[in-house]
Amino acid sequence: MNYCNIKYCDVANGEGVRTTLFVSGCTNRCEECFQPETWDFHYGEPFTPEVEDRILESLKPFYVNGLTLLGGEPFEPSNQRALVRFVQRVRETYPEKNVWCFTGFTLEELLREGSHPRCEVTDELLSMIDVLVDGRFVKELKDISLRFRGSSNQRLINLPRTLREGRLLLWES
Repeated sequence: MNYCNIKYCDVANGEGVRTTLFVSGCTNRCEECFQPETWDFHYGEPFTPEVEDRILESLKPFYVNGLTLLGGEPFEPSNQRALVRFVQRVRETYPEKNVWCFTGFTLEELLREGSHPRCEVTDELLSMIDVLVDGRFVKELKDISLRFRGSSNQRLINLPRTLREGRLLLWES
């Protein structure tokens, strides 16, 4: 997997201060995407163990709330396979931190057998995410007043409660 950017002390992509990893590769190709260069799976730099270690170190301070994954598309199958091991490391090292993930796929697509994004590690990766911001950016539904999302069709999902209770529950700050 490649990544195109890491933002340390990010306050725009989730609640509180965060480290944000922008992965490369996306087949959704939303019209007016804010970073279409990330559609290319080869864009950026390789996501190496050294990069993982730097991100883990950046999460150490008490004032950092957690990790955010976005892209590109974290739930492209090839990206999931690389991210699942990394997110396991984050969870083991910092169980008190939270993990947010932005995806252009809907939760329903991620859970549906036979869908493009679903692969052998999807359920495991979903089980380690606290807030899933799902849905493709839709230019006609763009709303800059929305918190942590670009268009009104996108949802902020409390993923642990949703998976536990078997019904969609939105995140509330």
